[in-house]
Amino acid sequence: MAEAPRFRHHSPIPLPRRPIAYRRCALATPALADPPQTETIPASWPLATRIAFRFCVVYFGLYCLSTQILTTLLSNPRYDFPDPSSIPPWRPIITFVATRLFHHKAALVFTGSGSGDKTVDLILMVCLFTVALVVTIAWSLLDRRRTSYPTLHRWVFLFIRFALAGQMLVYGFAKAVPLQMSFPNLVALLEPYGNFSPMGVLWNSVGASPPYEIFVGCLEILGGLLLLIPRTLTLGALISLLDMSYVFLLNMTYDVPVKFLSFHLILLSLFLLAPQFQRFANFFFLNRTAEPAPSAPLFHSLGAQRIAFAVGVVYALWLIGNNVYGDRLAWKTYGPGLAKPALYGIWDVEQFTVDGQARPPLLTDTTRWRRLVFERFEFGALYSMNDTPSYYEFSTDSKQNNLTLTLRRPANTKISLTYSRPTPDQLLLDGPIDGHPTHIQLRLEDRNKFLLVSRGFHWIQEYPFNR
Repeated sequence: MAEAPRFRHHSPIPLPRRPIAYRRCALATPALADPPQTETIPASWPLATRIAFRFCVVYFGLYCLSTQILTTLLSNPRYDFPDPSSIPPWRPIITFVATRLFHHKAALVFTGSGSGDKTVDLILMVCLFTVALVVTIAWSLLDRRRTSYPTLHRWVFLFIRFALAGQMLVYGFAKAVPLQMSFPNLVALLEPYGNFSPMGVLWNSVGASPPYEIFVGCLEILGGLLLLIPRTLTLGALISLLDMSYVFLLNMTYDVPVKFLSFHLILLSLFLLAPQFQRFANFFFLNRTAEPAPSAPLFHSLGAQRIAFAVGVVYALWLIGNNVYGDRLAWKTYGPGLAKPALYGIWDVEQFTVDGQARPPLLTDTTRWRRLVFERFEFGALYSMNDTPSYYEFSTDSKQNNLTLTLRRPANTKISLTYSRPTPDQLLLDGPIDGHPTHIQLRLEDRNKFLLVSRGFHWIQEYPFNR
């Protein structure tokens, strides 16, 4: 019997495939919903890795929930969330540990100081470290059969990403506006350099160069934005690590009381980069190929992945929008956008008359005034003849031409005077001071006479202009 002919398919027409739209959706959707690319998690972890992970989960989780990291993630420009360490359960715990275990006698400062390196902050870290250590030991004993935590790692990784991104954004926008370090005020321009604290030197030097501060702020914003995008979070974590290392160095060398927070932000950056260490070593040191890191979705369902992606995008936009709105509000409330008072400036005393007698400008005269400084926020300084400042708050009534100075030392010492301005650069004050009728004539000092204000930028310099 003749063998049946064998047919081979030589048709140039391609076999039917899935619709293009379907293929694109199937390829694109996981990319949008993918968690961080740094998810290089083996099926079984070494014992040391498991123990370190447990400790990091407990310690970093508690630290983020008990510090300003939490309030940043819940930020609302029109509501000031209390510092978590200043409310229960942490406040009574910190008070007990500080007074009973460490025998701390001074009053504990929980809020209002502006410092992040308070006794309270140190005690809080001791408490968190102790709790994390105990929980890690118990967790390791009770869960010793488990070899890895891939699902928990993905969720913790996601939380740390947003926690670090929130801090990068809040500090970045504060510098980019700029608000964190303002240009040296009038009192600072008059202060001898040797009288500044190390922090004052840093704050005024950075504030004296707004372009530099804005550039640094934009780098921090870039790091925060890249952390919010799964495919760029490695670069964002690297930028955050380098930036926070630089900030930590400045805090340590200029005695800025944000050392604890900046150090923890370094640790959070390292936590995000830890799964990449082998790939970094292959690329930078071993001259090997660094393969792309595999990623695993938070959810297995495609619908859940899409929902998670949408929620992440909305929250990221909300976090960015709150920072932009808050700093815009701060610009007008206490930043450069705030209107200056009518008497703003440095006023030098030309004539000081008491009981009808002119007082000569002798350096030994401790009661004669040398100058008055009117700053923003109704704050100013009164300088005696030996250039010792006394700080005060002031208020003006433009209708009655009344000026009230409330000196801080002696406390609540008020001086009520009437004022007039015959010319824009001349000020006359009249009224009783210490029970004696006094007449004071002042002249406005040109702020641009200070080189720090007027020097500006020059492309060409034949010789260094270093004064």
